[in-house]
Amino acid sequence: MKDLKYMAAFTIPICAFIGIYLKGYWSFITPVYVFMLIPLLELLLPVSVANYQGKEREAKEKNKLFDWLLYLNIPLVFGLLYYSLYELSAGTYESFELVGIILSLGIVLGANGINVAHELGHRAKPFERFLGKLLLLPSLYMHFYIEHNYGHHLHAATKEDPATAKYNQSLYSFWLTSVTRQYINAWAIQKKLLKSKNSGVFSIYNDMLWYTLIQILHLGFIYYLFGSSVLIYALLASLVGFLLLETVNYIEHYGLIRTKLPSGRYERVREIHSWNSNHVMGRIVLYELTRHSDHHYKSSKKYQILDYHDTSPQMPYGYPTSMVLSFVPPLWFKVMNPRIPDEMKKAAI
Repeated sequence: MKDLKYMAAFTIPICAFIGIYLKGYWSFITPVYVFMLIPLLELLLPVSVANYQGKEREAKEKNKLFDWLLYLNIPLVFGLLYYSLYELSAGTYESFELVGIILSLGIVLGANGINVAHELGHRAKPFERFLGKLLLLPSLYMHFYIEHNYGHHLHAATKEDPATAKYNQSLYSFWLTSVTRQYINAWAIQKKLLKSKNSGVFSIYNDMLWYTLIQILHLGFIYYLFGSSVLIYALLASLVGFLLLETVNYIEHYGLIRTKLPSGRYERVREIHSWNSNHVMGRIVLYELTRHSDHHYKSSKKYQILDYHDTSPQMPYGYPTSMVLSFVPPLWFKVMNPRIPDEMKKAAI
């Protein structure tokens, strides 16, 4: 039964469905749940630093249940997306209700869409990587697969990485730099990959072109089914979805930087280059994303067996609570800056 704890991730789309179905002030139930109730639960529930060992670890790794818990997010995300858009096209809403519904849908696209896509995008099986890319589609962030796998994991915790927030950089500044630079980087990486295959930009091997075409077709289908107003709502929800991702990116590596060696290369990524959190609620609703240090240490490791390392820098709160703190830069700096190692602060200057 303990293995079913990750079903807690499904409470987010369930809240969104309730809010969209009941409308009115209920439309805000998802942001209230994610950014108020979950942080409160994180403060009340215990922190767990336990790691699986031996045969128990082997059994967890091979248990297909953990994979199916990821796969179930695909019908949930796309079902909720089209249900939401249908409801928006069929009814008349107050402005505050539209805001609540767009925020709710966007949170699902980020938490159950992009977050699960991130996990599946690191898998060895092509089918699972395909599912990961599919979950990036509603947020119009398919280029994330290329930049994250071939860029971020190589450059994390360096000045070259757009997804690593600099010391004293605000979340809102980071949104701008990370979104733009990651897209530019994805194209640069794609061109290098094409060059290694002796292929040009206009090639069937150019995934960035395919992603662009698929995303345009996706938006065109929404326009065809529901019209221009609903298309705008879908675009706004996708904006919320990928900004939620970028907020997670912000807190994952904020202020941490790898040492540059005399050779000009950076030291390899270690457990000290990502912020870790063992707060139980954040761990299970985000499929262990909060054990981010171990994910960078070995990115192919499945979420259910990610380990805690006592050398990793620890967040005082879970990821959901930390995201709320990041929305208020002075408060974020006050809490997090003292926790950054002095040598990393000096390297950031």
